[in-house]
Amino acid sequence: MIFIVVKFPVKPDMAEQWPDLTREFTEATRAEPGNKWFDWSRSLDDPNEYVLVEAFDDDAAEAHVKSDHFQAAIAEGGPMHSALAATPKIISRQIDGDDWDAMGEMQID
Repeated sequence: MIFIVVKFPVKPDMAEQWPDLTREFTEATRAEPGNKWFDWSRSLDDPNEYVLVEAFDDDAAEAHVKSDHFQAAIAEGGPMHSALAATPKIISRQIDGDDWDAMGEMQID
């Protein structure tokens, strides 16, 4: 399983709109084959930062990053891209298992 955590620093004036700006991307990703979970949360440390947690079967992770909706989301000028204050920070690792218990504790820098 590929487990990915991404921290998204969002422009302060766009932070409240972030869930709406990402809705299409979120729904499309959750519907992908091999997606185990995909969810957003707001950072406890910074109200202008969102944290994305996603997990895919190993072979599905590559298909996800090549998908049309993923490419559209990271394209310059798109609604997600234009709302960002800085480049998202990606933390990723492979996990031997297929549920939350397999992850153990993970520190997000």
